[in-house]
Amino acid sequence: MQCFSFIKTMMILFNLLIFLCGVVLLAVGIWVSIDGPSFLKIFGPLSSSAMQFVNVGYFLIAAGAVVFALGFLGCYGAQSESKCALMMFFFILLLIFIAEVAAAVVALVYTSMADHFLTLLVVPAIKKDYGSQGDFTQVWDSTMKGLKCCGFTNYTDFEGSPYFKKNNTFPPFCCNDITNTANETCTEEKAENQAVQGCFNQLLHDIRTNAVTVGGVAAGIGGLELAAMIVSMYLYCNLQ
Repeated sequence: MQCFSFIKTMMILFNLLIFLCGVVLLAVGIWVSIDGPSFLKIFGPLSSSAMQFVNVGYFLIAAGAVVFALGFLGCYGAQSESKCALMMFFFILLLIFIAEVAAAVVALVYTSMADHFLTLLVVPAIKKDYGSQGDFTQVWDSTMKGLKCCGFTNYTDFEGSPYFKKNNTFPPFCCNDITNTANETCTEEKAENQAVQGCFNQLLHDIRTNAVTVGGVAAGIGGLELAAMIVSMYLYCNLQ
């Protein structure tokens, strides 16, 4: 009985923390959706690189809503000893765990497919909006400066863009031996000779360089999820 009470208390405290994390994610997601540029100024190139591939604001709102609901169900289920809430908590966490495993497998096996799919989405957006849409241009400039990369694949992504049509040059980040001054421009010849790597490949390189850290974090999250599922099932099976 003492063991049951202790585990119940830990379950409540753990899910209270999860609940608060969900509230924070929701708040940050709403903030990013309303005022993206200020988010970029605070969190820098890492956040801007992520914003190339997902709408960070909506992603955080969705993730925050799931974490919020999960924390509420776990906390309420343990506190009120509700079998229904505990079972819902278990199944939602199980679905999240399966989705994470599936995403990891897809990321490892189908990286080239993801590259092709994202190229079809991102490159046309660069050609259409870079140099004309302020926020879009700022996000890409922050990404290329922070990751020391050029475009999604390379400098050719900017051919035909509003920036290229106006200046007849490529962004200075595509020529890493010059600075952004009026007398130094990044011509096609310079960009081709410099061959600065695209941001997608650079991001993959950074992830692989820190694979141990990324793997450790992923394993830690997976372990916590498994532990939470085991505890919720223990409480469920021992309730009267």
